[in-house]
Parts: sequence; structure tokens; C-alpha cells
Amino acid sequence: MQSAEKFCLDGKVAVVTGGGGVLGGAIAQGLGAAGADVAIADLIPASADAVAQRIIDNGGTAKGYLMDVFKKDSIQACCDAICADFGGVNILINAVGGNMKGATTSPEQSFFDLPSDALQKVFDLNLIGGTVIPSQVFVKAMLKNPDGGSIINISSMNAFRPLTRIPGYSAAKAAVSNFTQWLAVHLAQEYSPKLRVNAIAPGFFLTAQNRFLMIDEKTGEPTPRGKSVLGHTPMGRYGAPEDLIGTTLWLASDASSFVTGIVVPVDGGFSAFSGV
Repeated sequence: MQSAEKFCLDGKVAVVTGGGGVLGGAIAQGLGAAGADVAIADLIPASADAVAQRIIDNGGTAKGYLMDVFKKDSIQACCDAICADFGGVNILINAVGGNMKGATTSPEQSFFDLPSDALQKVFDLNLIGGTVIPSQVFVKAMLKNPDGGSIINISSMNAFRPLTRIPGYSAAKAAVSNFTQWLAVHLAQEYSPKLRVNAIAPGFFLTAQNRFLMIDEKTGEPTPRGKSVLGHTPMGRYGAPEDLIGTTLWLASDASSFVTGIVVPVDGGFSAFSGV
């Protein structure tokens, strides 16, 4: 197989959970452009359908599906529908995640006042419902594949260096990285060395979940936190959603056939910079 051919995803079925979002949507479109048939699973069907239509408009094959990560029955129903429509699953991108104001410290809410239900929801969204349970459901379907499959979780730079104000999100993403390594070993040893599990750790990408921390809602200018982030990112900018596509294609394809159990930073150099 030629080097370029190793990145081709023709004949592969890729599932992107949270695929109706900004980052998940970009990843889904990148997979479609590489030849994969893409199933976009999201809590908001209209968002999933919109991403699917963009893939179709560009000559790809895609379909949107409803999936609620807080309900295992919903995840299983989504998996069953995808397998019925496409014949199986080869690639799983666990792109559901996010933070919430209720789990964030601020001048109005100290660490001691953080409500446990908000922290629990952030943990469930990113780890249990966002990563562990979809892996249970979809990887079980992957066991039928003679050529295995690729699972890609979305961790965060917070897993490398916890950031101030977001203790729940930082802890949850650190757990996602740890679970990625655990599952990589477990699947390779207990089921098939062709079932690979890796993660991507994005640096700072502006999303609906973090915009209020990075951009002043009144002025539109970077907040002090936003200025600090950019000052500690050697490339001097926030990531664009498309910046995640190349790493995703590498991890999803045969180009990384001997890669499992790693967490890849896509962060503009943030994790490499000491600040001096």
C-alpha cells in the first residue's frame, strides 16, 4: 500500500457522536472528504442532518441520527440504526463533551459553592456518557470486524495542565485520557490488536461552552483569560475546527496501524511552552 493510500477511508463507516457541533461537525466533514460513510449522532437531529447534508453536497455519504448520551438505550438504538443502514462500524469518534457555567468558579461562585449536580453533569457528559458508554455500545459492534477498528476520544489540554476555574471539566478530561490508555490495552489484549484506541487533546478552540471565558460579551475583545491563553500559545491564535481533521484522519486510517493508547495534543504549541 502506498503512503497516501493509507490515509484513504473508502469503504469505512465512521460514527461521530456530537457530530452536530462545531468541532464534531468539522471532523465529520473531514472523514467524509476522505471517503468514509459518516453517521452523525447528536442530541439535536436538525444539527446532525445539517452536517450530513454538507457532506452529501460535497459528494459524500452521510446520515444524521438522534443520540442522547445520558441514556444508554438511546445510544444503543442509535448504534442499531447505524448498523442497519451501513452494515457496521469501523471508526468511532467520541466528540461529545463540554463545560457549563454552574461547574465554573467565578467572583460570584467560589470553589466551596460549586453545586455537586453541576460537577456530576460535566463529568457524565465528558466521561461516562460522552466516552465510556458509547465505547461499550459501538465497540461491541466493532468486534465483528476482521480488520478491527479505530476509536478516537476527545480529551483536552486540561488533561495535561489543569486550568483555573474549571475543576470539573479538567478532572473529567484527565479521566478521558486515562480511560483511553486503559481501553487501548484492554481491547488489544482481550479482543483484537486491530482494535485501536487513541485520543486527541485540542488546545484552545472557541466554542459555545468556553466563549464566555475567552471573549468579553459586551466589548467582543479578549478577556484577561483569553489574552493569557493567546500569550501562552506560541502560534498566537485559537485553533480552527479544521485543524483537528488531519490528526483525526491519521488516527482513523491505516496510516496509524501500529499506534494505540496515545493522546495527541493539537494545541498550537501550548503544552510545549513554559511561559518563558
